[in-house]
Amino acid sequence: MSTSYDIPVVLDRREGPWGEVVLRRHGTLLQIIANGCFLMDTSDGRSERRLVDAALEALDDRPAPRVLIGGLGVGFSLAHAAANSRWGRITVVEREPAVIDWHHTGPLSELTGEALTDPRTEILEADLVEYVHETSDTYDALCLDIDNGPDWTVTEDNGGLYDLRGLASCARVLTPGGVLAVWSAQPSLEFEQTLRNVGFRQVRTEEIPVARGVPDVVHIGVRAG
Repeated sequence: MSTSYDIPVVLDRREGPWGEVVLRRHGTLLQIIANGCFLMDTSDGRSERRLVDAALEALDDRPAPRVLIGGLGVGFSLAHAAANSRWGRITVVEREPAVIDWHHTGPLSELTGEALTDPRTEILEADLVEYVHETSDTYDALCLDIDNGPDWTVTEDNGGLYDLRGLASCARVLTPGGVLAVWSAQPSLEFEQTLRNVGFRQVRTEEIPVARGVPDVVHIGVRAG
């Protein structure tokens, strides 16, 4: 028999620039829902942490590399990056004001409170797709996790991140030899080929086993130096 413990409880619901975003608690888990689409929860996080580690491992031994994390989510990637002293500046681009608030003053602060006070950390409220097209800043690694994958975007506009123009902008933002790492719920051979067409080298897809279901993946490419 179900109990109230098994029923998701909405903690906050807001109308954001791209539609409705919801934070809810389901048992011990916190979940983020966007326009009725489940995005992520606090159940695991191993693939989000691997996103950051895979990017760092693909870099050369340059000191204090700068990383841009695309999407704050529940904070696994940020917290993991901040726990590693090798990273230099850690910039997170998040377009939903509600998500940023949930980390600063809401329940998600339990996961990222320490990372947010790290002097290396910077949170930018911006749309990632627009940011990579417009910014003059450069980074040694881009760790992108704003969709369920290149073939399953949260909003239609996000598709512009994964096409030739979007990936060319990602390459522009990267320093020579910099690494692009993209999280996905499933592999995409088409996306791999697009990475190669833009000029990324050492393109590969790494599978990360998860507690339930098919493995998550991280697509990785290195900008030519």
